[in-house]
Amino acid sequence: MHLFLLTVLTMIAFAANSVLNRMGLAGGLIDPAGFALVRVGSGAAVLTLLVALRQGRLGGFLAPAKPWAVIGLAAYMLGFSFAYVALDAGTGALILFGGVQITMFAGAVLSGRAPVPFQWLGAGIAFGGLAYLLAPSAGAPDMVSAGLMGIAAVGWGIYSLIGQKTSDPLGATAANFVLALPFAFAALLLVPALHFTYSGVLLAVLSGAVTSALGYALWYRVLPLLATATAAVAQLSVPVIAALGGAVLLGEPFTLEFVISSALVLGGIGVSVLAVNRR
Repeated sequence: MHLFLLTVLTMIAFAANSVLNRMGLAGGLIDPAGFALVRVGSGAAVLTLLVALRQGRLGGFLAPAKPWAVIGLAAYMLGFSFAYVALDAGTGALILFGGVQITMFAGAVLSGRAPVPFQWLGAGIAFGGLAYLLAPSAGAPDMVSAGLMGIAAVGWGIYSLIGQKTSDPLGATAANFVLALPFAFAALLLVPALHFTYSGVLLAVLSGAVTSALGYALWYRVLPLLATATAAVAQLSVPVIAALGGAVLLGEPFTLEFVISSALVLGGIGVSVLAVNRR
């Protein structure tokens, strides 16, 4: 039950990132590169402070960083921010965590920890729901933004796979955020003109310092206790939470395509979790 509650809290934090990012971009309060930079920077500052308080000193926390974890985090942060220029909160989260599931299942197979048949069935059902959402239709999302969110999904999947092997979740998360900062600065070159408002910066700081920094540190703590396939499918609950947040806070609609897609994705989660429990 303790592990379950920690996992639920982490999923809520992930969903909040989608809503906060969309609030900033949809309202024209901040540009995507600026949001990513403030988010990574504020997250790095909070995590550095937490590590310093734990160790009693400021230095010596970069050792746990792994290059692919940093690259994965940077790809996620930047792809995530630029994708939400055109995606609704729930739709973006569904593409993101559907792609994460595929990446983590692939990682499990490549490492010799192949999921059991019913986990494959659950993954297939969830992937079918994602494919239905992206199928050409009047309600289909912008494909460029969907592609950017796909890049973010691969980055987060790699980051999560590496996180399962860390022995120092807080230190590793702090190191990854600090070393991802240069990538966030480089992204400023992709926007013709920076646009900041106090409200936009506040949303980015909240996303970086609270729902990202603390949420990801908690995720790195939970990951070693979860099977790879379980961690993958657990994250598929995030789109529904994000869609509810988007509907309540941003007035975003619940489309029929999203409802059907979410039902398939959640059904896939149920099949996969049942397979894990039976095993």
